[in-house]
Amino acid sequence: MGKSTVKSILVNVCRLVLAVTFIFSGYVKAIDPLGTQYKLHDYAGALGVSAWVPDWLTLASSVGLSALEFCLGIFLLFAIHRRLASRLTLVFMVVMTLVTLWLFVANPIEDCGCFGDALKLTNGQTFAKNLVLLACAAVVAWQPLRMMRFISESSQWIVVNYSILFIVVSSLWSLYTLPTFDFRPYHVGADIRKGMEIPEDAPQPQFETTFIMEKDGVRQEFSLDNYPDSTWTFIDSKTIQTEKGYVPPIHDFSITLRESDEDITDQVLSRAGYTLLLIAPHLERADDTNFGEINQLHEYAIEHDIPFYCLTASTDKPIRRWIELTGAEYPFCTTDETTLKTMIRSNPGLMLLRDGVVAAKWSHNQLPTVERLLSPATSSTPGKIVEILLWFVLPLTLLTLADRTWAWTKWIRRKRNKSKKNDEK
Repeated sequence: MGKSTVKSILVNVCRLVLAVTFIFSGYVKAIDPLGTQYKLHDYAGALGVSAWVPDWLTLASSVGLSALEFCLGIFLLFAIHRRLASRLTLVFMVVMTLVTLWLFVANPIEDCGCFGDALKLTNGQTFAKNLVLLACAAVVAWQPLRMMRFISESSQWIVVNYSILFIVVSSLWSLYTLPTFDFRPYHVGADIRKGMEIPEDAPQPQFETTFIMEKDGVRQEFSLDNYPDSTWTFIDSKTIQTEKGYVPPIHDFSITLRESDEDITDQVLSRAGYTLLLIAPHLERADDTNFGEINQLHEYAIEHDIPFYCLTASTDKPIRRWIELTGAEYPFCTTDETTLKTMIRSNPGLMLLRDGVVAAKWSHNQLPTVERLLSPATSSTPGKIVEILLWFVLPLTLLTLADRTWAWTKWIRRKRNKSKKNDEK
């Protein structure tokens, strides 16, 4: 095997590693643009600039960043604009590697959000992953023309435009409705009570205590293992957590009635039958367009003895404002803001519980009718995957096969013409 062949294999292996990673990473963030926006808010907060970064900018950045990453993966997969795509990928990886180096050293946030909620990595794992991808990007940028084309140059514009359209529409549709795939602990079918349980054999948090002692004017730190004798005088002690231990998927879920300050978490989760939760992290920013449908659902719930609560992190003033605007008569409860944002990517959104299990979730843009409330039509994960295959993968596969077939027939014709000319000579 010659050096040229080895180089080609190396470049194409690196190109495929980058393509698969970028496509997966870009897609899982694109279908949850609000989740990516929340993560960008975390970064802005860690840098101390969150007060100067408006929501529209972080949301636009969320959609744009996801689309860029996804499209770079597609371009590398099909070897489209090889020089430009490889250079952009290298620049992207340099920036991301520097960001994850900062995360690894300073640890301002625990999860970088590289793969959305689909895959959680520690900051150390993320940095190591980016070092590998950076090396792959450098190899591809070194010899970009060795990337084997899957489609001819004349058909590349179709893949480019279709990929951009697909990923942007996927983000906008997820904003209008809910994420296509829900990787969070409150997905449809999740038992909230089980998600809060801690197994008996789960690792416990570990702590280390240091004692500051003094003797003859000299202060020294001791641990429990080398605690000194009584000739030393105790000054102070400090305890730090060395290991976190097991943290259940759902660990901050609680519901407190604002009217009475009563904790009704167990009451809601242990109730047999249905419960409706209207979830609005911030009522002051909630969309009140469909308040009529919400009120109809509340009336239906009352008629059929179904508890209906509005969960929010807002204060009294926004709640009173919401009541004035919508005529709401349902009880309001306090729940942690981050928990509410995790439960549903809509403000407001509606969640249906059955025996403490998430039975259905709706965006305020797609609220169910009273006839369909208790018999929601939910699409299974395999069904959603089939839809993606039909809408994106299949068209590009057929285009590739048609393009390669046409290129092969052209090659056959050229070969025959050349052979014919040689025979005439």
